[in-house]
Amino acid sequence: MAVDVETALEIARPRPEVAAYACDPANAPEWYENIASVQLLTPPPAAVGSRMEFVARFLGRTLRYTYEIVELVPGERLVMRTAEGPFPMETTYGFQDVPGGGTRMTLRNRGEPAGFARVTAPVMERAMRRANRKDLERLKRVLEERR
Repeated sequence: MAVDVETALEIARPRPEVAAYACDPANAPEWYENIASVQLLTPPPAAVGSRMEFVARFLGRTLRYTYEIVELVPGERLVMRTAEGPFPMETTYGFQDVPGGGTRMTLRNRGEPAGFARVTAPVMERAMRRANRKDLERLKRVLEERR
């Protein structure tokens, strides 16, 4: 069973600001609740081919995985992929202008679990949906409080 979770939220900040902040891997621990740390494996700034190692806690487990940026359209879209572990994942950030100068950010995670992870996919999908919503709400608070 494939997992495909998409969550969107409006943030009352300009699209270039939201995109720049969200697409900077160094900021991930500030707005992703489950991300403990990020280590850049390639020199900044983030670009296609950039790699970074994330350490996260999810469903009671510590996970280490390396993402590679496979698509980057500054201010519009970022796509990262990992092929490691029992749950290879693709994460996409999308950014659109909304009336009044805000931004609609979309966070999408999709992947095809393997092995035992395939059995737990429905549980993972529900947990991922909750986590994505909380992460976008946290990002919204961080950016809107900076005014």
